[in-house]
Amino acid sequence: MSDLQTKAQMTQEGFDTLQKELEGLKTKRPAIVDRLSNARSMGDLSENNDYHNAKEALEFLDGQIEELGEVLAHAEIVKNGKGTVVGLGTKVKVGINGKEHLFHIVGEWEADPKEKKISHESPLGQALVGKKIGEKALVDAPAGKIEYTVLGID
Repeated sequence: MSDLQTKAQMTQEGFDTLQKELEGLKTKRPAIVDRLSNARSMGDLSENNDYHNAKEALEFLDGQIEELGEVLAHAEIVKNGKGTVVGLGTKVKVGINGKEHLFHIVGEWEADPKEKKISHESPLGQALVGKKIGEKALVDAPAGKIEYTVLGID
């Protein structure tokens, strides 16, 4: 993440979730190291599939640990409580085509569209950030422009 020019903005909840994920990855590492060591002791490494698989698994895991560690080391936790303007950390109720939806505006590392957690850097997030209750946000979507009306901010 050395090419990261700005801090990774996220909520405290997102930071805590990533921290738990990192700890989980670190607890998996000793088992993979043992697997690699056992495979290495089997002899000829050029034809030892278990050795190559374990080595790849360890390299992949180490890459994940390094990336998450960098993200957390450069994280900026944004505290955006109840307010009158949509921002990172807020929950926003919007109206679209006569239906209401509730979205939680979060950092890109914690976004999960299935959970209605959208990144403040996504097209919808960018359109909503800075809006107040009653204001409209227009979003370009594959199906055309979609208009969202901000109904509530928490």
